[in-house]
Amino acid sequence: MRHRKKVNHLGRKSAHRKAMLSNMAASLILHKRINTTVAKAKALKVYVEPLITKSKDDSTHSRRVVFSYLENKHAVSELFREVAQKVADRPGGYTRILKTGFRMGDGAEMCMIELVDYNPNLLKKAEGDQAKKTRRAGRRKKTEDDAPVAKQAAPKAEKEEKPAEEPKIEEPKAEEVQVQPEAQATDATEDQTTPEETKDADTEK
Repeated sequence: MRHRKKVNHLGRKSAHRKAMLSNMAASLILHKRINTTVAKAKALKVYVEPLITKSKDDSTHSRRVVFSYLENKHAVSELFREVAQKVADRPGGYTRILKTGFRMGDGAEMCMIELVDYNPNLLKKAEGDQAKKTRRAGRRKKTEDDAPVAKQAAPKAEKEEKPAEEPKIEEPKAEEVQVQPEAQATDATEDQTTPEETKDADTEK
């Protein structure tokens, strides 16, 4: 039973397990990704990430410590020359486990473990997401700046439209309308003759 035992023995003795993890770590550093089982990948992640952190300090002592775990001079030189520069700004989490399915023979869960900074597709996707975020922020700032300008322009437009909407009353036409009935009344009084005037006219004849 594995009660209270944190280390996964992977079905191997201590010496066999250390040799296997050393070879897998060297292969991961040289090829940047390897295919293995999920259990071995998790054990390898714990084994190799402290070595990558150690490579950030490029000193003779650090190289000797890393070589005692890897036992491969080509992997050590690759780790300190290229990988250390790639992960210089990353504070841990140097590897990624991507599950790929199950093995046909025994049904073991398989995966691919790779170095994070050596996957160009995921790096491009991350850059694209950052670019989209900056664009959205820029658009929001523009709308906020333009809003006060639109509000200030609206009252001016209303003031300009108000004088145009008021109807103009032509005063001369109203006077003409009032004068016409008076003219008709004077004509009617001139045409009418009183009976006294008619009598005077007959006596004169």
